[in-house]
Amino acid sequence: MAGPLVIAIPKGRILKEALPLLARAGVEPEAAFADEDSRALRFATNRPDIELIRVRAFDVATFVAHGAAQIGIVGSDVLMEFDYSELYAPVDLNIGHCRVSVAEPVALAASDDPRSWSHVRVATKYPSLTARHFAARGVQAECVKLNGAMEIAPVLGLADRIVDLVSSGRTLKENGLVEVEVIAEVSARLIVNRAAFKTRSAEIGPIVAGVRAAVERLGRAA
Repeated sequence: MAGPLVIAIPKGRILKEALPLLARAGVEPEAAFADEDSRALRFATNRPDIELIRVRAFDVATFVAHGAAQIGIVGSDVLMEFDYSELYAPVDLNIGHCRVSVAEPVALAASDDPRSWSHVRVATKYPSLTARHFAARGVQAECVKLNGAMEIAPVLGLADRIVDLVSSGRTLKENGLVEVEVIAEVSARLIVNRAAFKTRSAEIGPIVAGVRAAVERLGRAA
């Protein structure tokens, strides 16, 4: 007999917006999930057949793609970076809105024209997405992989530009950078392992339908 379904939830910005959608779909985590001091990663829910794991956003896609979790919630930026064929993304959750953008120092941007670029050196946690974007424009991109602190890379001479998530733009401004090109608009998606969706459709189907209905209800309310 198959064990409980595992839903992978990302730490960070999407988490607070995702939980109400799951609750409307009938899935609520145990009280320990709300304990910010807890180091636990796996949690029970109000349903004995469903568990939650809380992992880094980039790891959500990997857990679901490899079948360690059957369902997940993740930003479309992660899906574009990894492009896992094992993933099916049936619902745009309409939360976690931001964008993947190119940014550079204000002084450089004053006389710079992105349309004239032929070669760029970019610090980013999205090397695949970045390389594809620039290749489509005929620009050679040298990508320096970083997992954080992207904004300091131009200051220290590691790269002239960065590609990162941008929401309000405040972090860029505080570090002397300005957004010069939007690569992609981003929102959170419900993702499902394709193989699990076929073999456990009776369990997964109602969850997908419940989340989709919750998104639609919230959209009408707005």
